[in-house]
Amino acid sequence: MNEMNLSGQVALVTGSSRGLGRHYALHLARAGADVIIHDVNAMAAAQFGEAASGVAVAEEIRSLGRRSAFLTADLTDPEQIEKFAQRAIAQFGHIDILVNNAGGDIGANSPRPDPNNALDIKVEDIRNVLDVNLLNVMCMCKYVGSHMRERRRGKIINVGSAAAHYPTTVGVIYASAKAGIAHYTRCLGEQMRPYEVNVNCIAPAATSTGRFKATRVADDHLAFEGSRLEKVAQPEDMAKIVLFLAGPASDYLTGETIVCHH
Repeated sequence: MNEMNLSGQVALVTGSSRGLGRHYALHLARAGADVIIHDVNAMAAAQFGEAASGVAVAEEIRSLGRRSAFLTADLTDPEQIEKFAQRAIAQFGHIDILVNNAGGDIGANSPRPDPNNALDIKVEDIRNVLDVNLLNVMCMCKYVGSHMRERRRGKIINVGSAAAHYPTTVGVIYASAKAGIAHYTRCLGEQMRPYEVNVNCIAPAATSTGRFKATRVADDHLAFEGSRLEKVAQPEDMAKIVLFLAGPASDYLTGETIVCHH
């Protein structure tokens, strides 16, 4: 079975020097793809002890026999996004798979907005959360998607969040930005339909990454009890869904969001 043979394809995964992005990149490489690693800077990977650096993650990919490079860009800046996309395409020749993973509930001057509800949140935190999540996805899709439209081939995988699919009073702007990604995915999927480019979204559940462990309170240990479908997800649980969306098994699926939650 060659269902997951991505040989000859080039994947670009944003925010891939750490967390779920790194796992997505490694799974795509193991399936045969060359993978472009990205983060805001080389040392972002070390923040939660998940990798030594972005360069080290690119080395991990190369050790699997694939081409790789580590490229930096601040994805809250549309000009940097355009240059980043151009650089990636120039260096690797083409991009077949785009995984818009970069994002997070991140304050303008703090790890998370504080306060983090709908009314008391600071305006600068609203703007930062929207830039980090929604703007970055729309601009990445604009520049890499135009390249895919020209080539009449490609898979775009946007990363939303299960938080977008039920009401909350904490992380409201983050959840709303991720809900925007789900609808943007529907719309872009429709626009790309004539060009044979698939656009889908994964909305991951809470997943046991370095950032998750570092930012959760002690009583969250309860989330690691129960059946497989009740526990906090492991990175490979989400990575396998990304592989499905990147591979031929999803060739007739577009505009959809796969929502994962327990």
